Amino acid sequence: MSTTPEPPAPEPESTTPAPEPTLSDGLRFAFGTLTVLPVTVSRWDREAARAGMLCAPAAGVVVGLVSAALGGLLLVLGSGALLAAVASVAVPAVLTRGLHLDGLADTADGLGSGKPAEDALRIMKQSDIGPFGVIALVFVLFAQVAALTEAYGESWALGAFAAAVSATTARLALTLAARTGVPAARPEGLGAAVAGVVPVRGAVIAVVAAVLAVACAGALFGAYDAARAVLAVVAALAVAELLVRHCVRRFGGVTGDVFGGLAETAATATLVVLTFG
Repeated sequence: MSTTPEPPAPEPESTTPAPEPTLSDGLRFAFGTLTVLPVTVSRWDREAARAGMLCAPAAGVVVGLVSAALGGLLLVLGSGALLAAVASVAVPAVLTRGLHLDGLADTADGLGSGKPAEDALRIMKQSDIGPFGVIALVFVLFAQVAALTEAYGESWALGAFAAAVSATTARLALTLAARTGVPAARPEGLGAAVAGVVPVRGAVIAVVAAVLAVACAGALFGAYDAARAVLAVVAALAVAELLVRHCVRRFGGVTGDVFGGLAETAATATLVVLTFG
């Protein structure tokens, strides 16, 4: 099952060059494809996709802040850290209609099948979830809840910070995965629409900007927490990169499902590293 909305059929090529996408075009693409927020995607061309994937971390910031707000609200109302953690984990799932979790499950089933690329991609498109997908979902969701429970147990502020950083890093991993040189496994779908659209230089700038922002936010808690947050982002991106390379070897490229799996993998890795120390 595809984890992302299918882009419309491409329009006939025109001899007139498409105008450069604006920041609004990029934000609309990012929020319209990576969240369920009521945003209309006005452009589906490759230029708009490039701007949109560069803006993907901005969508993560919004998702993360909503997640943090709900967890913090429950704590203020007297709930325990566990319930706050469950709520914070539920928010990204709701704001993506569970599409990233579905992508994680489908990717796990495709990789776990051990079949050739064509057969594995066909398994990933099926509507059901196999045993590898179920196992992946169980362990990822348990890990996210456990890590956030520990963070909220330290303080509501650290829990909120962890929720926001993990959601942002999850979308930053998508920016990296959409860089030039990473091919699409299929000729259709959102995976094909965004594969290879982000210049490597742009992806590096996005990573540096995100790491600096996380470091500045973490510094509010102290130098140690700032360093731990930076380490969490870098480690999560490294884990996501390993998954990208493995999927390219197994499937011949990336798909919408792979992008969903990357987001959940990066979010989980971020939260786990933030619990260290």
